[in-house]
Amino acid sequence: MDALIDPKTGDYAGSRTDTLANAVYLRLMTPLGSWWADPSLGSRLHELQREKDVSRVAVLARQYSEQALAPLIKDGRANSVAATTSRQQPGWLELHIQVEDISGRVQRFQHPVRVA
Repeated sequence: MDALIDPKTGDYAGSRTDTLANAVYLRLMTPLGSWWADPSLGSRLHELQREKDVSRVAVLARQYSEQALAPLIKDGRANSVAATTSRQQPGWLELHIQVEDISGRVQRFQHPVRVA
């Protein structure tokens, strides 16, 4: 069990988790190639902060998140990963991520993405 990272603050939540929550959070929040120990860890979601709030950005956000989470399947920690997007307010996209772990349990995560 790992110490749970709170996605709202980026700090430890003071509890433990046996889910893929930390792996999903770290893969989405870390800019791709910026971690010295594993240059394949991370996503390109940080690039969307410079993009205008148009419909193609939602498609890019979905693609970037699925690419970032694909190693969870390759590592054998997840069976499948799916992502959808919605607009909550101007300038923000909400990623809705669904991960099925190897035990068959479906875990759902939400991740906000800032767009210009």
